Parts: sequence; structure tokens; C-alpha cells
Amino acid sequence: MKTRVLQWLAVALVTGILAACASSNSGSVYSRDEARRAQTVKTGVVESVRAVKLEGTKSPVGTIAGGAIGGIAGSSVGGGRGSAIAAVIGAVAGGLAGSAAEEAVTRKNALEITVKLDGGGLVAIVQEADEQFNAGDRVRIVENGGTSRVSH
Repeated sequence: MKTRVLQWLAVALVTGILAACASSNSGSVYSRDEARRAQTVKTGVVESVRAVKLEGTKSPVGTIAGGAIGGIAGSSVGGGRGSAIAAVIGAVAGGLAGSAAEEAVTRKNALEITVKLDGGGLVAIVQEADEQFNAGDRVRIVENGGTSRVSH
């Protein structure tokens, strides 16, 4: 029983860490490197908005954490060689589950925003769905290096 509680606490801790480590693709969040840099601004009108998903991160953290938890859980099964075999199987299964859990926890809702530029041309930008856009909205596109954002 005590082992089961520790396993669930470990899973909760790993989930919290993964969520905190996920980077943002919001139109309102800038990295430290982007601060104090000149950016190009274009204006236009939203032509269409489509809901999409941003895939989650796939770092080794989820795999390693899941493997550790699975190994500990597996080692509590049986005794002797059976315990060692169960630990290995638990580590492999836990690693796969941890990787899948990381991807699912860090997946985000996003928007593909297609904008008809005032100067002509059409661009589509994908960013987190933390701000509402509708066809016909006047917007700004802020570009810096390879990064573009849509804002009102």
C-alpha cells in the first residue's frame, strides 16, 4: 500500500515538472533573447481561423521518469530473479508510458490564423489559442527572426 502511494506521488511530481517545463507558443509570450530587439510589424485582416493542436514535447524526461517509476513498481513484484525481471519489464513499460504521458500533458490547443496583408499577400501563422481571433479582425503580425506572432 505504501509503495502504491509513493508511486502516485512520483507520477504527480513528474506530471507537474513536465507541465512547468513546457515552452509557450503564445502570441503574448516572449523569450528573454527576444527582448530589446527591433521587430518588423505588418498589418492585415484575418481571412480565416482554424483550430489545430500543438504536439507535446518529447524529451527524455518523461521516458526516464516513467522508467524509474515502472522499475520501482516492477521490483516490488515477486522475489529473487522474478523481482529483477519484473523490474526490467516495469522500467521498459514505464518508460513508454512516461513518454506518452509527457506528450499528452504538454499538448496544447492552437489556432492557424490566415491573414491577408495590407500590402498584398497571404500568410498563415500557428500559435497557442490564448487569444480569440475572428475573420474580419484587423491584426498586426510581429516578426523577429524566424518567429511571427498575430495580435490585435
